[in-house]
Amino acid sequence: MVNESPQSPQPPQGAPRRRPRMTRRGWLALGAGLLVVVAAAVLVPLLLKEPPAPPPPEKPTMLLIPEGWRAGQVYDAADRALKVPPGTTRQIAESGKLKLPADAQGNPEGFLFPATYPVYKKTTPRGLLDYMVRTAHERFRADGLGAGTQRNGVSLYQTVTIASIVQAEADTPEDMGKVARVVHNRLAQGMALQMDSTLNYGLGRSTLDTSHADTRMDNPYNTYNRQGLPPTPIANPGEQAMRAAVAPPPGDWLYFVTVQPGDTRFTADYQEHQRNVREFNEYRASAPN
Repeated sequence: MVNESPQSPQPPQGAPRRRPRMTRRGWLALGAGLLVVVAAAVLVPLLLKEPPAPPPPEKPTMLLIPEGWRAGQVYDAADRALKVPPGTTRQIAESGKLKLPADAQGNPEGFLFPATYPVYKKTTPRGLLDYMVRTAHERFRADGLGAGTQRNGVSLYQTVTIASIVQAEADTPEDMGKVARVVHNRLAQGMALQMDSTLNYGLGRSTLDTSHADTRMDNPYNTYNRQGLPPTPIANPGEQAMRAAVAPPPGDWLYFVTVQPGDTRFTADYQEHQRNVREFNEYRASAPN
């Protein structure tokens, strides 16, 4: 005998078929499933898309401050580089907010270090000046320069002043040490420095021609009729001039004159110096303007 498997009861003929009903829990489960599928479909393309490349870094313009420039020249160049109204940088510099030595009494002359500085769109006059002054402090105290000033019995500020004279007076870098020695020798002997560069600075000019009337003018930068150093540096010296001021070569020179470019003569003999000065005047009289 073969046993037949039980059959599930069939609805009576003519009875309506019932559709399976989805419970609330079922709808929630189905909705969650759809959400996961949709989210995955959106996420995949996002993962495949590369992130945007960062913008290229801003390329600054470069501001060159040459050795020996006076503060006024630096201010004018900074105004042009920063595209600000003329006089803006000078006003910031003279505000007394820069970190200068106490001896400077707020005057940044000598501490606007000659170098090439990057200028960005967001660079401000105050930020640029701070950068220059900070660089000066770092360079003037590097490699024993600060200690060298103490050996000479002068302050760092006075050394910067001597270096600014050296920067203005030396015809070539090789002459810097000898010019510095002349300055130190004259200071040691109580002689007036008698430097045209300091007189020119006080008169706001730059010239090789100095008259006797000029040397008699009442001016704090007239080192013909005033002993000692001028009250401030007369320019912004570079590191080589600073090194010359700190460690000049030995020598007894008290006088020098650049007879013509490349021919600077140093001597301790006044009569010899006078002969050199006459040659200088002859050369100036015959040279084209």
